[in-house]
Amino acid sequence: MQATSLRKSALVTTVRLAPSQPSFGIVKHKKYLSASGSMKIGKNSVVADDVVAGENVVIWNLTYIGSKTRIGSNVMIGSLVHVDYNVKIGNNTRIEGGVYIPPMTEIGDDVFIGPAAVFTNDPYPMSRKMVGVKVLNGASIGARAVIKAGVTVGEGSVVGMGAVVTKDVPAKTVVVGIPARPVYTREEYDIKRKEWERS
Repeated sequence: MQATSLRKSALVTTVRLAPSQPSFGIVKHKKYLSASGSMKIGKNSVVADDVVAGENVVIWNLTYIGSKTRIGSNVMIGSLVHVDYNVKIGNNTRIEGGVYIPPMTEIGDDVFIGPAAVFTNDPYPMSRKMVGVKVLNGASIGARAVIKAGVTVGEGSVVGMGAVVTKDVPAKTVVVGIPARPVYTREEYDIKRKEWERS
């Protein structure tokens, strides 16, 4: 594969394809404003030199992406998001503005993370030992939800807005509240969503 070059301007850089990751590009500088190519990065965003990103990645303004982070294809990361080092983000994932994602977090494919959600990685601050959150494929996390270190948010599950998740969320389950507790299944959630969309 050939290297992809982005249009030059005061804050534009290039993206080159990594030999070991032929479908991904590696970001090589810290500030961007690209109008072409597969990665679009907004004004005053900072992306570490060794971030690996797939095709069609959009990173909005004033966002930070830390070292050794891997981002899949077709991913949107909103403004004012902090993605720390050593984070994995899957394909077709949308992360809204103001989200905090600490080191060791793993986010699957087809995930939605609502505005101002917070993930944690230290159950006993400040400990020398950290453990990441895992968000499995197809999960949705509502605005201002807080996810405790070490929790797994199950495949296809939904975390309601403002929930505080202190335990693993089973697959295809909807949880709400403080602390978060199951209220219905993903199937029931999808029915409610369709009824809302038709109303």
